[in-house]
Order: sequence, then structure tokens, then C-alpha cells
Amino acid sequence: MNGFGDTSLVKLNIQDIKSGILYIVAKMFQTYYSEKADEIINGFSNEYNKRIEEHASEDSNDFDKLVRMINVFKPTLETIIERNQEFYLICEVVSTSFDVYLESAKRQMAGISPTKPADGPVLPGSSSETDIKYFCTICKEFFDIPEDEKIKILNSDNEELRLPKHHDKELVIQIINTKKVHELDKEKQTKLQPHERASYLMGTGGLGGSDPEFLQVTSVGIDIGSSTSHLIFSKLTLRRERGFINMTNRFNLVKREIIYESEIILTPLLDRYTIDIEAIIEFCKEEYKKAGLKPEDVDTGAVIVTGETAKKENADEIVERLSSESGKFVSATAGPNFESVLGAMGSGIVDRTAIEEKTYMNVDAGGGTSNIAIATKGDIHSTSCINVGGRLLGIESNNKIWRIDEPTEFLMKELGMEYTLGDIISKEDLDKIVTEYAKALVEVMIGPAQSTIAKGIMMTDDLDFSIPVDGYSFSGGVAEVIYNEEDIQEYNDIGVLLAKEIKRLMEKEGLPLIEPENKIRATVIGAGAFSLSVSGSTCYYDKSVSLPILNIPVVPVIIEQSELHLIDKKLKGAINLALNNYDLIEGEDRFALYFKTPFMRAQVMEKFASAIEDVLPKSTAKKKLIVLILAFDGAKVLGITIRENTAIKSNLFCLDELDLEAGDWIDIGAPLKTGDAFPVTVKSLVFNKNKK
Repeated sequence: MNGFGDTSLVKLNIQDIKSGILYIVAKMFQTYYSEKADEIINGFSNEYNKRIEEHASEDSNDFDKLVRMINVFKPTLETIIERNQEFYLICEVVSTSFDVYLESAKRQMAGISPTKPADGPVLPGSSSETDIKYFCTICKEFFDIPEDEKIKILNSDNEELRLPKHHDKELVIQIINTKKVHELDKEKQTKLQPHERASYLMGTGGLGGSDPEFLQVTSVGIDIGSSTSHLIFSKLTLRRERGFINMTNRFNLVKREIIYESEIILTPLLDRYTIDIEAIIEFCKEEYKKAGLKPEDVDTGAVIVTGETAKKENADEIVERLSSESGKFVSATAGPNFESVLGAMGSGIVDRTAIEEKTYMNVDAGGGTSNIAIATKGDIHSTSCINVGGRLLGIESNNKIWRIDEPTEFLMKELGMEYTLGDIISKEDLDKIVTEYAKALVEVMIGPAQSTIAKGIMMTDDLDFSIPVDGYSFSGGVAEVIYNEEDIQEYNDIGVLLAKEIKRLMEKEGLPLIEPENKIRATVIGAGAFSLSVSGSTCYYDKSVSLPILNIPVVPVIIEQSELHLIDKKLKGAINLALNNYDLIEGEDRFALYFKTPFMRAQVMEKFASAIEDVLPKSTAKKKLIVLILAFDGAKVLGITIRENTAIKSNLFCLDELDLEAGDWIDIGAPLKTGDAFPVTVKSLVFNKNKK
């Protein structure tokens, strides 16, 4: 089960375990509720046994029975006492006891048996189970000794030995039981992970009840881009997590079916600075009719305005109109860095880096911008954006100019050209403009912007090139031409010429080109793949926070395990980089910082708390909402540590044990009953994850 083995192999004395748990609870009731301890003990014992017996027919083996005991403990305790300090102390002590049995069960599933004591001393070489090895007293690791060296060691005096060094210290020789070492190595792999502990099962137990196992939602994505606009409708099927490791309320995507793709139209503009909102609204209404859907049929989705169109004066208005008239939406006018995230994930490249364990750069080249993202092993590492796109200069078939966007005005000035609308541009000058755009793009793909032109048309900071890139992919409209120069559609702009020149320069620079799964529809697939999931977790909740909290973007912060001892020095840079990737401003925008790497040691937690205060000074001073989310157990401890050691005394919300992705947005509802378990709606950019 879950890679650990057959649960039927687990043998536990369930009755003794239950008796032990009831003994612990009774002792704690006597300590905290001495006057009515007997009454509380009896009430808890009866209710606990009742809940366990209710599912006796479902629990076919000892392992299932153990998990059931853990799963029903917290909801049983809720019926007896209120959620107060004593409540959580009892849960903590009991979960620690349950962990002993979970670890024993996990070892049994992995086939580890208790080691029997030897009958007497065993000399090296007298048994195949004994051997001698070098041992490092610094890193506590064993190293094999070559056979010829073993002979010398066994036949020499200690004074004659010159042993190799490790960590600048001489290794020692140890007689080891090879079978025991193998068992110990195996045991290391079967230690309980944070999400496998009883506190995890206990924290989420009892919240699911009779909720349906499957959930289907209809999703729509609307992309209003510099060159084109289009919609996509999807049917998302989600399944509730079940079992030992994942007994939660969260739904995971198991199937995504694209049920309708709209026509791709040229984005209508009233003039250079204004989107034709009514034309867009009418287009969307017609596409809804063609799809056979009404706004009330849509459960979730997003409308995004990207590239040059996002710069138009009424961009925010169109987002508001479309989101209010098209269903339940997560809406965003995508900033340049966030659009880079959408393009990379929607293209399928981010998932591909996780599967292939590679680092790829995706360039979403559209009508007004090229949004660049470096992805590595399933995560977005760095993002950037440059004003390079096919719609920045509009030309008719006779090279008559009908559109000049601001970046092209800048470029023409740098090249000593003077053209206005209606002029006929020479083929030579047209080629120069296309070449300079392509050169600037490739320049910032392989290093920081150096040339005057590249610096002049950059929209964001340069990429972080600290990780070598293994391959390059393109999405967006320009990508269709890069990968297929035949059967291309002309849009009376420089898109086709630009694509061909980019491809030529890629070959010249020797940059390996890989093809993504999705190209022109990458961003709209991203926008349409916001899905609905549900999760509850034990959290730290400041009562001053008003609920529900809607549409909070999740910002993953990458901290490596090896950097935790330096977290007070590393955290500020990591958070600033993450916020920059999502075009968010500390002290002004709302966001949730998300951490995957566990850091439960008290010393690290205190450093983390101080660093949070240091990196969020404006949010702290303005008493703005601070939302911290952990992928592991520990939010309550983190919240208390921050409250007691920093100036952040209010407006703090810490959630844990949530599985989130780059690009997720969350809604947080009111707590269940009177405690710290919160329903969380995760509107996920699911893209190709778990796609079937």
C-alpha cells in the first residue's frame, strides 16, 4: 500500500493499543478535570468504542483498525471537551503514542523483522553476516574496505595502520553485522514522514463524513491577448483522497476533458489605447451558446488580459465585466511575470521537467510580449518578460503600416527610422526591425540584457541563470510558426517573420529546441484549469481576521533543506524573488506564502519567525493580513512562535498540510465548529498534472 507493502502483513495487538490510549486519556482527564474526571472518562470511552465499532465491518485487518482508532480520536474528543489548550495537549500526547504503532506497522509492511540477539561473539570472516568497514565519526557513514586492505588490517598491529581520512579526520575500523546494517538502512527509509504521522490523520479525521467521493466541475478560461482572444471549456473530475496517507477532505484531479474550444479571433480594439469591451462580451456570449452552456453552469475559471492588451486603459474593466457575467471566477489581469508562469505551466513544460528531472526554459511568445520562465524539476525557478511580439508592428500585404506599438516606436528611434501610420515600410527596414526583436529575445534567453535595445524593451528584471538550462520551448501564437512553417495563418503583422528569425538564431546559438504539448492555447488552458478542491487542516487563526477570505494567490517560496540552518539569511531573498515572479508588492497586495520544505525544529522555527517579520515590514506596520501555508504539519506552532517572538500580534493566518501548486488561488471559509479546521477552496492551475 502506497509503496510500503501489503497491509494484511501487519500484526498488532489492537485491544492493548486501545487500552493504552484510554489509559493515557484517563490520566490527562484526571489532571485537567479532577472534579468530574470519572464522568468525562466514561463518556469518552463509551463514545470512542461506539465510533470504532460502527466501522468494524469495514476494517478488515489490524492496520485498518489502527488507522480507524486514530481517525476517530479527535472527533470523539470534540464531543467531550471544548477545543482549548488541554484539548490540543491531549491530542499531541496521544498522537505521539500512535506514531509508535504506525512506525511499527510501516516497518512490517516493508518486511523488517525484529533482530534476534546473537548466541555469542562472532569474529570477522567467520560468518557471511559479519564484516569490517571504515567508519567516519563525523558523518556517521560506513565505507567499504578493499579486500587486499582487509587482509592487511587483520594481519597487522594497530601501530602499523595508516587509515584514510574523511572530513579531514582519520576513519576508524568497525566490525559490523551486515544484515543488521542492511536492516538499519531499510529502517531509515521507513521512518514516518510528517504527512504520515498520527497528527496528520487526527487533524483531518472525521471531516469527510458522507461527502461524495467524486466531484465534477465545469471550468472556463478566457484569454484576451495582444493579438488574439479565445475561450476554452473543460470538465474537471475530482476524487476525494482516501487511505492511510491521505485521509483528508481534499479533492484531487483525476480527469480533465476539454469540452469546447472557441474560435480564435483578433482582439478587437476601439483605438490604440482601448479594448472594444462590447465586442468581447458579444463574442463570449456567442461562444457560450455554441458550447451549450450558461454562466450559471460554470463552476470555476478565470479571465486574463495579457501582453499589450493588459496595458490598455480599460483592461481592469473588461476583467470585471467578464468575470461578473461569465460564472464563478478567479480573475486576474496577468502581470508579465505571472503570465510567464501561466504560459510555462499551460504549455506542459513544468510537468515535463518534473518527469524528466530537467531544467527547461519556456518562452510564451505572443502578440505583444515574450514571457519567459525557467522551470526545474516541477517548479518555476525564475521568470522574466520582454516586449517582443508579433503584433507590435502591424503591416498590410503591401507593407503599409496600420499599427505601431510603443516598443516599436522605441526600436525605430534606436535604428534611426521615421515611420508613421499609413507609411509604406521598406523590406530592408522591416527585416531590421524583425532581426533586432529576435536578437533581443535570444539575448535575454541566454544571459542578462546587455544591449541598449534589449534593456529598453525589457518589462521586468533579468532571469536568474544560476541553474543550467537543458532545453528551450516556445508557446503562444509565434510558437505555431516556429514548430510548423507550413499551413500558417497571416495576421497582417510581423509574427511569421519574427518566428522564422527566432528559429534561425536558436540554431545559430546551438540552443536545443524542444516542443511543448500546448502552444497557442497554453495560456487559455491555464486560465481554464482553475479547479475546485477542498481541504481542512489544523491551523493558527487570529480572531481579528475576517472570514471568508477570497481569491488569495499562492506564492511558493523555495528553501532547500540544506539551507535551513541559514534560514534567517536565506528567507528574505527567497520571498522577494517569489513575490517578484508574481508581480506582487509587499505591503500592498494580498498573497499567501507557501513552504514545502519542513522546518519543525524549534531553533529553525524561531529564526523563521524573525525573518518573516524582517521581510514583511510594511505588512507588519500596516497590520495587513499575513497568510503562511505549510505543506507539512506545524502551522499552529509556527503561528504561536511568530506571535510570541515578533511584532506580528494580529492579522496572522497559518495553514498546514495543504498540497498546492504555483498559480493556485485559495478561498478560506469559516472554521468548522469552533476549532481550527478550515474549509479551503483551492482553485488550482491543474494543467497537465494527473491528466488522463
